[in-house]
Amino acid sequence: MLPVSVVIIAKNEAHVLAQTLQSVKALTDDVIVCDTGSNDATIPIAKKNGAVVIEEKWVGYGPTKNLANEQAVYDWILQLDADEAIDEELIRSIEELDLENEQQIFTVRRKNFFKQKHIRFGEWGKDEPIRFFHRQHAVWNADPVHEKLIFEKDCTVKKLKGSILHKTLQSTEQYEEKLKNYALRSAEKYLKQGKKASLLKRVLSPLFSFINNYFFRLGFLDGKEGFILATYGARYTRIKYQALHRLQKEQKKG
Repeated sequence: MLPVSVVIIAKNEAHVLAQTLQSVKALTDDVIVCDTGSNDATIPIAKKNGAVVIEEKWVGYGPTKNLANEQAVYDWILQLDADEAIDEELIRSIEELDLENEQQIFTVRRKNFFKQKHIRFGEWGKDEPIRFFHRQHAVWNADPVHEKLIFEKDCTVKKLKGSILHKTLQSTEQYEEKLKNYALRSAEKYLKQGKKASLLKRVLSPLFSFINNYFFRLGFLDGKEGFILATYGARYTRIKYQALHRLQKEQKKG
């Protein structure tokens, strides 16, 4: 086994967690599931599949990941979400790395799925997040959503071969709730950054989001799923700017 730890943040992920844990078994003997308050079978499923379970209060995406990463056995961290399995090519790619060079940061291609369909275009089509790094040289920031990995300036960013298989959309109801939550957190982030939610932005941004993802990013080539996802993207943008507008009004009153 490699000196690599897999760290997963989870809450009520019993429906997807087993597949993710099974996919990383051949990579490492240290898999950590950090549970942030599940009331389903997440914890027993994690234990059944060989993971070490730790329980932490939710303190935000980045800070929670940092807390979990500190409890890993190894310094090299493969950071996954509970609905992100990995393929064999990615495992081989990590096995071939020179892990003596600690100042490397790695992105991984993420294949996003609408239920069972791989989405190749639109906003979901080109996705390559940072997922593999040495914890002594990088930490997550505290942004309320879309957190970023902050790493030392001497680090180099490279791409690993292989893929993360991201099956985030199991049902439309579940995804709509997730989308709303992300939109509200993004609004809070924008408020802190001083961004404005003008009437023009509230009206035009959702429309531009749809046009960009469905036409310019070729989402229409994914068929009906491409249309649905472009619609979701527009809805996310609308909720985000409406929430930002409301927060700005409350801030002025305060």
